[in-house]
Amino acid sequence: MANPLRGEVLNLYKNLLFLGRDYPKGADYFKRRLKNVFLKNKDVKDPEKIKELIKRGEFVMKELEALYFLRKYRAMKQRYYPDTSTN
Repeated sequence: MANPLRGEVLNLYKNLLFLGRDYPKGADYFKRRLKNVFLKNKDVKDPEKIKELIKRGEFVMKELEALYFLRKYRAMKQRYYPDTSTN
């Protein structure tokens, strides 16, 4: 019997892998860490625990997106507003 949450887990993995391309410490570092986390939890069978882990993964996705948006914002701010701290 196939686990009905398998598709959600695979989708989460793919989305995190996609987001990891721009990770500050490098894509390879992120990929290794992501793989280790998913392999550590591969034997979880309880659907409630799996849903909890999926929610945690979605939270991590939101945090990564926020990190990237903040980095883009800072880069744009530096381009358009000169450093005024030297006054």
